[in-house]
Amino acid sequence: MSIEVKSISKSYKDQLVLNDINFKISKGEVVGLLGPNGAGKSTLMKILTGFISPSAGEANINALKLTEAKTDIQKQIGYLPEHNPIYLEMYIREYLNFHAKIFKSPKERIDKVIEQTKLTKEIGKRIYQLSKGYRQRVGLAAALLHDPDILILDEPTTGLDPNQLIEIRELIKSISKNKTILLSTHIMQEVEAICDRVIIINKGEIVSDKKLEDLNDSSQQVIEVEFNYRIEEVALKEIGKVSNIVNTTRFKYEITFDTTVDKRPDVFDFAHDKGLKIIELHKKNKNLESLFIDLTKDS
Repeated sequence: MSIEVKSISKSYKDQLVLNDINFKISKGEVVGLLGPNGAGKSTLMKILTGFISPSAGEANINALKLTEAKTDIQKQIGYLPEHNPIYLEMYIREYLNFHAKIFKSPKERIDKVIEQTKLTKEIGKRIYQLSKGYRQRVGLAAALLHDPDILILDEPTTGLDPNQLIEIRELIKSISKNKTILLSTHIMQEVEAICDRVIIINKGEIVSDKKLEDLNDSSQQVIEVEFNYRIEEVALKEIGKVSNIVNTTRFKYEITFDTTVDKRPDVFDFAHDKGLKIIELHKKNKNLESLFIDLTKDS
């Protein structure tokens, strides 16, 4: 067992932020903590990383009690906070070397995480010269320096543009192959793109805990695609098995297919044949969206 949360509650004076939170995350799982802003996600993550203490309950990380072995636990966790606290005047390698000294990580780990997070082409820059997407990569690299078993990522894609979103999603997905990951977000697409399981939290309480595969509709799939210009709906129907099309924004479409066969390759082929560029493409779990709206609509 990687993470076990037992009856955790947190109050600030008269305000109850978390109320009797319970869940377990097994080694190797990628779990999304999904909820509206202010639901208590960041507070829970700060508790799990030892930055703040719960008002009640306890957490175990790799069978160690957080109240008894906080320092040992923090050595096993890589943490990327919502507001990535980085020293902007430092060069990338200088910043990672600073972190490596704190964790007493071997210097070869610096080159490893630079390669892993694809920072090589920006390595000669100071951090303030980087885009927000690359600053997030620096934060992830720092979190990975001591090769932790567990990664805790708090809103890792907030404020990124569509291209940066895709890059960071793919980076997290590649890292997840040998890490246990708990990822906080209020964006359903992040959970769909990265996670195996979703815990929905609302007003400080867990209102759902399900594997994504259990939410899938076996008879339909929804694909959200954004092209570089508008395309007529009648043309989109040429893809085949299309039962519904919604033009959600200017060049973005939500296409429902009556089939269980993954239609993303067909959408790629369609775009190629029509001379279109795909800006963003992912499968959308309509059932997750419906569940989230139902459970958080009064927030």
